[in-house]
Amino acid sequence: MKFEVKAGGKLNGTFRVPGDKSISHRSIMLGSLAEGVTQVTGFLEGEDSLATLNAFRAMGVKIEGPMNGKVTIHGVGLHGLKKPEKELDVGNSGTSMRLLAGLLSAQDFDSTLVGDSSLNKRPMRRVTVPLAQMNTVVETNDGGTPPITIKGGKKLTGFHYDMPVASAQVKSCILLAGLYASGETCVTEPAPTRDHTERMLRGLSYEVITDGNKICLTGGGTLTATNIDVPADISSATFFMVGACIAEGSDITLEHVGINPTRTGVINILRLMGADISINNEREVGGEPVADIRVRYAPLKGINIPEDQVPLAIDEFPAIFIAATCAEGETVLTGAKELRVKESDRIQVMADGLTTLGIDAKPTEDGIVIQPGKIKGGTVDSHGDHRIAMSFAMAALIANNTITITDCANVNTSFPGFVALAKQTGLNIKNLI
Repeated sequence: MKFEVKAGGKLNGTFRVPGDKSISHRSIMLGSLAEGVTQVTGFLEGEDSLATLNAFRAMGVKIEGPMNGKVTIHGVGLHGLKKPEKELDVGNSGTSMRLLAGLLSAQDFDSTLVGDSSLNKRPMRRVTVPLAQMNTVVETNDGGTPPITIKGGKKLTGFHYDMPVASAQVKSCILLAGLYASGETCVTEPAPTRDHTERMLRGLSYEVITDGNKICLTGGGTLTATNIDVPADISSATFFMVGACIAEGSDITLEHVGINPTRTGVINILRLMGADISINNEREVGGEPVADIRVRYAPLKGINIPEDQVPLAIDEFPAIFIAATCAEGETVLTGAKELRVKESDRIQVMADGLTTLGIDAKPTEDGIVIQPGKIKGGTVDSHGDHRIAMSFAMAALIANNTITITDCANVNTSFPGFVALAKQTGLNIKNLI
């Protein structure tokens, strides 16, 4: 699939982007392990979230839906999962693979997690090494990449883990394994990461203690079913936020967006660049803060992005890089080496794409330096990375010619309906098969 986006335009309207992918994953996982029936609304019907849903169906959980974002999960309890008949294929979803590795490490059956060609290149030692310290027997390829094979029937032991890299996926993997472990399991983060797992565990009546950057729980408890309302995904909202920031005459309102403080780095960074962003109608839904976000065009300035904001915006940087191209002065990102091991090497792939479009973008080991310039037309390879594809689509708003983006099928992993919504709000985009 290719995107063809004609140059120019502006974004206008009031609308809601699809549900948060991180919370959608966790709603299926924890709802399946709860006692009773969990009702989910706002569920993201993207390929990644559906991969998690199908994995739990394969392990014997009755799940109705999704239908218009509604899912009904008949929980089987922490010890009710059944051995799947074959390998669990999670497609492109790193979240599914890493979090499931934690849950599967404590089951009484053997299991294997596989992914697509992109996921099978991503590093998994960051979860397999700490899991082994909990007495898990786990195997990967020689390079520490998938498939992941986990031997069942092991008694896990809680431990304290100091994470070398800030990663919500690693933290969540260990905490989920800790649900089954004897004693206390604690994770200390080098910097705050998204805390959806902790919030949802508490919402399902499981005690989690947070003390600064240290998060602890004790194994052997019970999850109690509840209703989960998934807010709109701030990562998906980001593409439209950036589009409205850079295209003159734009004025949009994004409704019911999750503004969890561990996820609002993009708002903080864009505001530091001079963006006109207002947060309205703040409220809490199911333990998660949500709000309506209004964004109007405003001239931007280049900045040195504060390193303390990097973990809070780790998935949003491809779009932020587009904003940097039309800012006054250079934009410098450091401390973001994690971007090199996402669905693609997002530092290199974005730098290559920006260079193709006439922008001076120099990658560094842990970041990038972007000089402002006029975006020209051209063809950019997204390398199958959904966030890169959608970011370059928004770049056409300020380009002087058509931008074609290749290898875009994975946009459906996180944002089904992106093209239709983008077109409705003012982007001149179409799919080319």
